[in-house]
Amino acid sequence: MATLELRNTSSVTPPVQLRNVVRQFGPQRVIDGLDLDIAAGEFVALLGASGSGKTTLLRTLAGLDDIDSGELRVPVARAAVFQEPRLMPWKSAWKNVVLGLRINDAKARAEAALTEVGLAHRLNAFPATLSGGEAQRVVLARGLVREPKLLLLDEPFAALDALTRIRMHQLIIDLWRKHTPAVLLVTHDVDEAILLADRVIVLADGKLADDIRVDL
Repeated sequence: MATLELRNTSSVTPPVQLRNVVRQFGPQRVIDGLDLDIAAGEFVALLGASGSGKTTLLRTLAGLDDIDSGELRVPVARAAVFQEPRLMPWKSAWKNVVLGLRINDAKARAEAALTEVGLAHRLNAFPATLSGGEAQRVVLARGLVREPKLLLLDEPFAALDALTRIRMHQLIIDLWRKHTPAVLLVTHDVDEAILLADRVIVLADGKLADDIRVDL
């Protein structure tokens, strides 16, 4: 088994490559011999029933979980956004954005990223004062400031109200078009998958059950 982090990817080599990847917990194979490529700049939505392996796959791509066998190639520059914002409550919005980064112009970079997601006015706000949509925007800014080649989204809109969800959909599309990372969105919402992605894949029992191009 091998997980390779690619610092540079050409336009020919997909930044995400899985070959016969297996992840199991005890006797259960949650990911079962999966082969998958995600091209540079591609927006892929991942659908599947509960327990199909969606979140395990995303965590594996994010480097939060290991594979048991197979080969996995991912870019070093990657960021993940989960359903829960996961912000440090004792740090302001801008400090959450640059959390873990060692850069000289940290505040300026954070302000630029927060401006992109429409939160320049909340630079010094603490997480407890943010709405659900604002908190997710801070997390998106935290991803942007890392200039990811791969953006991983694990049902980031599920806990938001309908209007905020629509606004976040548009924001994601705008940011994707501007920064052109490869995107993998885990969702249970078929309409959301078709709206946002140019490719929809379906997992069933840890295997690729369908792979559909969305030409709208």
